[in-house]
Amino acid sequence: MKITKLKNILNDEKIRRLLIICGALGIGLIFLSTFIEIPKDNNSYDITAYKEQIQTSLNDMLNQVDGVGECSVLITMENSAEGVYLQNSSTKTKEIEPKIRGVVVACFGGDDPVVIGKVSEIVTKALNISSARVCVTKLDSKE
Repeated sequence: MKITKLKNILNDEKIRRLLIICGALGIGLIFLSTFIEIPKDNNSYDITAYKEQIQTSLNDMLNQVDGVGECSVLITMENSAEGVYLQNSSTKTKEIEPKIRGVVVACFGGDDPVVIGKVSEIVTKALNISSARVCVTKLDSKE
């Protein structure tokens, strides 16, 4: 009996049109959602900006060290920022900075063992990472 009522409802021209319009609107909204940008949480990290800030600061510091000369710094990140929540709560308590996977420093003094030692020590202490995550090499002078 319920099936026949459902068939009668679906055979009604007005209901069929309404269902087609609702379906078309749903598909249209899904399509439009690809063009609408959802604003980010103001408290969340922009990992690219964070990485560039560290690279710039480290580059500026190393350029002032005796024997290093001009240098270029590349940092790779291990993960993105993470929010830490209280147990059994939806309230975010703090955000954990992304971890640094490795640092490459190319500088004109990168072939001198003393300079390599200085640069490695500065990078490891500034970023609190192990020396195994730091690579210092000579910057090629393109003349």
